[in-house]
Amino acid sequence: MTCPACRVPVHTQFASPGLVGPIVEGGLDPATDPAWADSGAASPAEYARWSGHLCGMTCLRMALGAGAPSLFALRDGALRYGAYTEDAEGVIRGLIYAPFAQYAREAHGLDATVHRHLSTQEILGLLDGGRTVMSSVHHGIRHPLRPAPGRGGHLVLLTSRTADGTGVHFHNPSGTTAGTRATELALPDFERFFAGRGVSLPAGA
Repeated sequence: MTCPACRVPVHTQFASPGLVGPIVEGGLDPATDPAWADSGAASPAEYARWSGHLCGMTCLRMALGAGAPSLFALRDGALRYGAYTEDAEGVIRGLIYAPFAQYAREAHGLDATVHRHLSTQEILGLLDGGRTVMSSVHHGIRHPLRPAPGRGGHLVLLTSRTADGTGVHFHNPSGTTAGTRATELALPDFERFFAGRGVSLPAGA
């Protein structure tokens, strides 16, 4: 679906939006997702192993707009550029920003810029300048009324300021409801979860 507030698509990193909550908060095995093949994964096992790591690819898919490749097609491209790695025990590491940005530029023609140190005021400047921002936040941002468990480890796509100009509108790949998949927060609330880094991309790609 397209977000009525910012006109950017809303996607989840799991193929069935209605199962995001049961998977990320209820322990449901992603391999049981009946829509797993829609992700482009080769098998339920591959889907289950990788889907929890693909918040960054979901952000990229949203930034690419209508006609974007499937989630796992984007994953395959990112792997070729070294944006994800696996250690000797098979543990998945990533998203690694520098090779990801190179992948976005060379494979998709996006002017991607890595921001290793980023303030919320700088985010507003990027949004005002026609950029979207993949921002590192704690996945607990889907429950903004609770204390923040930490900062970073998950990526969301910031697409615009709020209507009053004082907050940010963003899409969360692991939002468990429609209201947490496309939502907004005042800057002080967003900052509680924000790790101060991210990657900016051109809006309306």
